[in-house]
Amino acid sequence: MEILFITSILIIAYTYFGYPLLLMVFSALLVNPVKKKDITPMVSIIVSAYNEEKNIESKVANLLELDYPRDKMEIIVGSDGSTDETYRIIKKLAEENKIRYAVSFQRAGKPAMINKMTKDARGEIFIFADARQKFDRAAVKELVKCFGDANVGAVSGELIIQDKDTGTGCGIGMYWEYEKLLRNMESSIGSMLGATGAIYAIRKDLFRYLPGNVILDDIFTPMNSIMAHKRAIFEPAARAYDVVAETTGKEFTRKVRTLVGNFQIFGLFPEAFDPFKSPIAFQLFSHKFLRLFVFYLLVLAFVSNIFILNRGAIFVLALFLQVIFYIAAFLGYLLEKSGAKLSGASRAFFIPYEFCALNLAAVAALRLHLSGGMPVTWEK
Repeated sequence: MEILFITSILIIAYTYFGYPLLLMVFSALLVNPVKKKDITPMVSIIVSAYNEEKNIESKVANLLELDYPRDKMEIIVGSDGSTDETYRIIKKLAEENKIRYAVSFQRAGKPAMINKMTKDARGEIFIFADARQKFDRAAVKELVKCFGDANVGAVSGELIIQDKDTGTGCGIGMYWEYEKLLRNMESSIGSMLGATGAIYAIRKDLFRYLPGNVILDDIFTPMNSIMAHKRAIFEPAARAYDVVAETTGKEFTRKVRTLVGNFQIFGLFPEAFDPFKSPIAFQLFSHKFLRLFVFYLLVLAFVSNIFILNRGAIFVLALFLQVIFYIAAFLGYLLEKSGAKLSGASRAFFIPYEFCALNLAAVAALRLHLSGGMPVTWEK
């Protein structure tokens, strides 16, 4: 039992602390800077929308204000079976020569809509965006600079979470800051593993049509660049802004959906785990794969700890710390459910809560994956 306890703790510690520390060392010793250039290739900004009547017009207005030559930029908006006024709005915008548009009157899912919009896109660079988030004026210019390096195939921008005072916002904000740290370090030595769905880009000649059941286009698309031996990098100067809109329940569902998508990606790119063929095998195993099984290691650590309490005070302390951690997580859950504005020490409860929520989501994701996955269409 002692070996089981120690092994479980070591793997958990490696997943969340050891791997980032290794990345810090590698990024200091093996830095591989991007050779940026001020270039202005033709770009296609592609937005798939479902029931976005509240956001789509302001999103297009935001894109039209970007600091990028208008004659080198086209905006393509797709309505994926919208049942509100989204289609009418984008049709009007197209008639005003502000955008091009595509429409599916039946809900087909984001992959099908992206495939439809990219089919006749004229840009050398495809830039993907969501309807809700707003781009910084320099976002496209900063994305495109990275493509001045011939070794770069895909680029992700940075999503800035602006509302972090609620429980949901605090949880998302902390998780996203941790993810950005990892992506930045992974990018500095080679390639990141997934893009920010709200703002990412790929060279047209590296884009591959998405299978109709793909959940995470923002991982599938950069993976195609990586497996073609082109870098997928993180560019924090290319910013998009968001205000948290999800309720607690919807945010948990989003986590589950993302993790189901990770399992799916493993099946679509099995060669990515082969260190002889893949430049990201180590990162994929450490960053994505191990994290999906931490819940089971937590259970093993807790249960095995109970059986070895008589082995010394260190094991009594270990169990005590675990109990305190889970109590703090439960208090974080209660604070989030209350919807209260957060300040000071109350934010600290969201570290254990977010950790536990993520690992519970991984359990739900594995169950869904084994039972057939999730549909590509989902209600917001």
